[in-house]
Amino acid sequence: MMRTLVIDIGGTHVKVLVSEQTAHREFSSGPTLTPRQMVTRVKKLTNDWQYDVISIGYPGQVRHNQPLAEPHNLATGWVSFDFERALKRPVKIINDAAMQALGSFHGSKMLFLGLGTGLGSALIMDGVIVPMELAHLPYKKGTFEDYVGTHALERMGKKKWRKQVADVIERLTAALLPDETVLGGGNIRNLKRLPAGCRRGDNTNAFTGGFRLWET
Repeated sequence: MMRTLVIDIGGTHVKVLVSEQTAHREFSSGPTLTPRQMVTRVKKLTNDWQYDVISIGYPGQVRHNQPLAEPHNLATGWVSFDFERALKRPVKIINDAAMQALGSFHGSKMLFLGLGTGLGSALIMDGVIVPMELAHLPYKKGTFEDYVGTHALERMGKKKWRKQVADVIERLTAALLPDETVLGGGNIRNLKRLPAGCRRGDNTNAFTGGFRLWET
């Protein structure tokens, strides 16, 4: 049986889990983390795990199995980095929100919004994942991410932030017309109630999505 290692790269933590295990491991990331440092720490953290292939959830745009742009919340060097050579395994790279969306998918047309350090987004329609970069679209005096990301939460406080989240979700669902919207990311714990048509995701769904990437 093929064993898959999933690496979920976030703005504050990198989390790893291998199939056949139940408890993930993690280490802190942040604005100084380079891809080389990430690989070194992942290898050290998983040296007692056996795995054949790797899925990487990357916090940014991905095309043809390679980051298309540098991440907003990490160091640079990711676009040109050879992950397969460094990790010595076959690697599939996907946007982190798309990976969590894949793990959250139960059918129908689903919009995924990740309320974390920034705003992750993906759409799944007819079983096809469509990674999206809605976070940096213009909104009010900035972008969507400026009003619903972690910095916005810290700046506004929970009450105002919740109102902004509700408004952003309403605008995006009106534009994309999903059958349901899944809300993921660490900041969903700060929502008192979910908007209509939404269900709560789980960050562990990112691992499920990473395992699904290698399923036939």
